[in-house]
Amino acid sequence: MRNYFTGLLLILLSVSLPSIAQTPSIQAPVHIYPRMAGYVGIIHPIVTFDSDATHTNFKHSYTVGMPTGINIWKSPKVGFSFEAVPFVRTEDGVSKMSNFLFHPGILAALGKGYTFVGRAAFETSGRFGFTPILNKVVKRNKHSNYFVAVPLPVRFGNDKPASFTAAFQFGLGF
Repeated sequence: MRNYFTGLLLILLSVSLPSIAQTPSIQAPVHIYPRMAGYVGIIHPIVTFDSDATHTNFKHSYTVGMPTGINIWKSPKVGFSFEAVPFVRTEDGVSKMSNFLFHPGILAALGKGYTFVGRAAFETSGRFGFTPILNKVVKRNKHSNYFVAVPLPVRFGNDKPASFTAAFQFGLGF
């Protein structure tokens, strides 16, 4: 009889112990892959270097872009991104859409909220090239996040010298 109670006690303990364990109050979301996420942001080119001169935004004109995109994550580490960016330029009191950028690319999660994005670039201005980007999620919410990014566009073509730009971007992912 004693062996019976000991066996029953062991079974009850093994079944009930997992239910005694503490569960966190906020659980990390469980993602199923592939998964899709969207985002929208604002990009400010800061300075552009080419063989002719150095051009700074905010000096004689102001250019701003609104990147909008969809990320398709194949796994927690790798994904594909499609981005479209209209740019508006204001100069001498006149504002107009100055360029449209088609910007497909690859995503590589680096951990701790960092992502490397490598993009091809095709502009309606006739320029083309590539854009490496370092992206960091700075605040995560239940259904969205805020991020900052440092895009470093390199452009060629349209009878202009090759150029390199440093820019700052922030946005909302959902």
